[in-house]
Amino acid sequence: MEDFDLGARLRRLRVAKGLSQRDLALAAGVPHGQISMIETNRCSPSVASLRKILSGMTMTMAEFFDPGTARTDQVFFTASERTDLTSRVPGAARVRIEQLGDATAHGLQILHEVYEPGADTGRSMLAHAGAEGGIVVSGAVEVTVGDQVRVLHAGDGYLFDSTRPHRFRNLSDAPAVIVSANTPPWL
Repeated sequence: MEDFDLGARLRRLRVAKGLSQRDLALAAGVPHGQISMIETNRCSPSVASLRKILSGMTMTMAEFFDPGTARTDQVFFTASERTDLTSRVPGAARVRIEQLGDATAHGLQILHEVYEPGADTGRSMLAHAGAEGGIVVSGAVEVTVGDQVRVLHAGDGYLFDSTRPHRFRNLSDAPAVIVSANTPPWL
């Protein structure tokens, strides 16, 4: 498999959308220099930073990493047919997020998330337009939404306005699995 050039891909997409580095930085709410550093591969963004930058182009991580078109008439999916959104993202070795089907075509993003022991979505809180919810399938995960913090165990769930800053961490010594949904798709 060829190496994925994250910087070159970001630059091609930014230019195709007619945005300067400064325009994208302003739209995404990140420093201008960060876009330049990523595009020249002088730094690798965290998952949270890349999500934030892509939101400035109204693009999901699935679209960023897999620009091919998916079948929208497919109803059933095997585990091997999920789209891996994090396998090529630098710094995301402890979190695995896979998407079911074509989220953009359906306006709904269904995710299978695995947080290894010590995994964290990052010190920078996530925030994006829409709503999200999920159920912990196994293990335990600490979920922070605004100033509320709760450790959720298998069977527990969450549902909130995604514009509220949020974070997920696995503080246990066992993997945590979550099945979640976002509308509209954002990852």
